[in-house]
Amino acid sequence: MIPISDLLLFMLAALAMVLTPGPNMMYLISRSLIQGKKAGVISLAGVICGFSFHIVMVAFGLTAVLFTIPYAFVILKSAGVLYLLYIAYNAIKPGSKGVFQTRQELKIDGPYKLFMMGFLTNVLNPKMAVFYLSLFPQFIQPEAGNITLQCFLLGTIQMTISFAINYLIITGAAKAAGWFARNPLWIKVQKWVMASVLTFLAVKMALSKAK
Repeated sequence: MIPISDLLLFMLAALAMVLTPGPNMMYLISRSLIQGKKAGVISLAGVICGFSFHIVMVAFGLTAVLFTIPYAFVILKSAGVLYLLYIAYNAIKPGSKGVFQTRQELKIDGPYKLFMMGFLTNVLNPKMAVFYLSLFPQFIQPEAGNITLQCFLLGTIQMTISFAINYLIITGAAKAAGWFARNPLWIKVQKWVMASVLTFLAVKMALSKAK
């Protein structure tokens, strides 16, 4: 299966992903600030189920593509490098939003709607599917065993990290948002750290030999 060193690097990528501003993070923090921790956790459950949807689609899609199209693995790796650089740039470009710059116009919703909104926010975000398609081929090793199982392993790791980090952020959303509002420099630091991690991953993948 996938070497431990590659799994550790993937964990770093997953951490960078969960801390990079996006629709999921903005929604979870905004919901927690407006409706409380319980609403944030219910919304997070929906987001995690949304991850499961993307992972299943990508796992079986990658398996089919890599076994039927010549050079597909190299093409996906190359596209992945470009996409990682693209989202690294988006993290620091002028006008980009920080994690704790949230929406305040959300209304109070019940548990079912909270779950479904979290789920749909994730499932209907095309960037998530593209991210998985870009990231997974960087760590999958066709010669190391079942590609579908490797995808599910990576997906499980990513979901676990995402749940843990988002839960911590939801729990301290109000305090964290207030602290970041008083210390805007750290929002810039967060953006540059995430951009640096993603750029490092892109460069490493670009210089690595094709599997």
